[in-house]
Amino acid sequence: MINILFFAQLKELFGQASVELNIETPCTVAQIKQSLIHNHSAWAEQLNKPTIMCAVNQDMVADDHIVNANDEVAFFPPVTGG
Repeated sequence: MINILFFAQLKELFGQASVELNIETPCTVAQIKQSLIHNHSAWAEQLNKPTIMCAVNQDMVADDHIVNANDEVAFFPPVTGG
């Protein structure tokens, strides 16, 4: 089981802050995205944007990063400050 968190605009668009994903591990971030899209096709446009960022256990990672059981995966749009 992997805990998936959504922040900022994704949280608002998806209508939830988190989901638990039952996926065979180890797997990649890209595989997690595809599983989420398979279960929630309306999320495809947002999750496939090249600007969407991902962190695993609070470390920024790329789509080819390996995710293990009980990891925390977070998706969020780019953050700007001022």
